[in-house]
Amino acid sequence: MRIALAAAVGRHPAARADAPAAIDGLTLDIAPGEAVAVIGPSGAGKTTLLQLIAAALRPSAGQVVLDGTDPWTLPRAALQRLRGRLFLAPQTPPLPPRQRVVTAVTAGRLPAMGFWQSLAALVHAQDIGAAEAALARFDLADKLFERVDRLSGGERQRVGLARALLSPATLWLVDEPLSALDPARAAQALAALRDEAAARGVTLVASLHQVDAALASFPRVIGLRDGRLAFDLPAAEVTPARLQALYAAREDFAPALEDQPAERALVAGRC
Repeated sequence: MRIALAAAVGRHPAARADAPAAIDGLTLDIAPGEAVAVIGPSGAGKTTLLQLIAAALRPSAGQVVLDGTDPWTLPRAALQRLRGRLFLAPQTPPLPPRQRVVTAVTAGRLPAMGFWQSLAALVHAQDIGAAEAALARFDLADKLFERVDRLSGGERQRVGLARALLSPATLWLVDEPLSALDPARAAQALAALRDEAAARGVTLVASLHQVDAALASFPRVIGLRDGRLAFDLPAAEVTPARLQALYAAREDFAPALEDQPAERALVAGRC
């Protein structure tokens, strides 16, 4: 799916009228099948950007276009069909605590189902083998029949990501997918998402706080600061100086790559 933003402005519905826009005049173009990481300090507008792209938040100015269509010009039924082609994974997956993992994962297919088929799938999980295979990509196959409330935070986060693998979507939007994961699980999760998206021709956009993971796993990196575009570059061109400027005077400052020799070597090896 192609994504095009033209001077898009996004404001949180609960924000004060005089508050600065979370996304302020952003122009971007993401080609079908691209894998893009979005980085920036807290409050940069990363989550709002994903909500704009997902047609979950209407731009207050400018335009967001998906595959040549402005979602907000569509009738309600057509907008719902378009949203069925998108998969948005929030940082905290909205998983019912008493639900079985297998049902939570197969729910990724609900947008492609009719009402009665969807209702039946929520009562009795369908295609258990596909759910197990998706969970295996995140090392969770043994949790297939566990209840969600018996999982750790990191396991719940990976279950939320596994849903993408069963989704009919052609665009995956994942918001801080590594926040509850240790480095090894984080690398595994990103590899699964990236490899599956590439194999299916799915466009993948991920917001990340982990700069080293973004540079190592994504060929293109977008830097946001104060809702505006700081840079849009191939990962190998994101220099320590650019990162210093992006995170300057912020508490969640990410160390420059010159202080991370292993990550710098990994990036250099891709050049």
